[in-house]
Amino acid sequence: MDDTTGTDRSFPEALAEVAGVDFYDDRYLTVDEDGDEDHRFDFEPNPYFETAEWTTGMFRSWTGNKEADGDAYLVFGQDGAGGRAMIWRARPGRPLADQPVVFLGSEGECGVVAGSLSGFLWVLADGYGPMEAALASALESEPDEQLTRIAERHATTPRRTAQEIVTGARAEFPTFEEDIHALCR
Repeated sequence: MDDTTGTDRSFPEALAEVAGVDFYDDRYLTVDEDGDEDHRFDFEPNPYFETAEWTTGMFRSWTGNKEADGDAYLVFGQDGAGGRAMIWRARPGRPLADQPVVFLGSEGECGVVAGSLSGFLWVLADGYGPMEAALASALESEPDEQLTRIAERHATTPRRTAQEIVTGARAEFPTFEEDIHALCR
């Protein structure tokens, strides 16, 4: 999966396996101190990348910029409000698995989730979806057994906490949010 031209749209096996997880299953249900139920993950993964045309349309709508294109992004999931999880082809000539994972929220929020697909798998295993990881300031480990098994099968990097992964990705791409918002009109 060497994406030297920026045209590789091969869906990674690891993401296909993540797409098979039912994030709305009761085992992901949490109950707060008031007895209100919520799901730990607000994530609906796709078993495919959205088309390039769809992604460009979404990106133009999100930025309000009719000239912006979404060529550098491969959308593979969303949250319940319509925010999008995607691979960002920020490293020319590198395989998709080595590209960062980012999130664009439905209300204009955005952030880097992980520096690679492997890091993203460990973020999930540590108990966080793309929206939660991109937007949180502190991430306490809440390991998930099923997602840990997926990460153990597919990750190419050692296990780290979501906090370590997100902090490292933000340090590597410190202007991501600023750069995205600069495209907005």
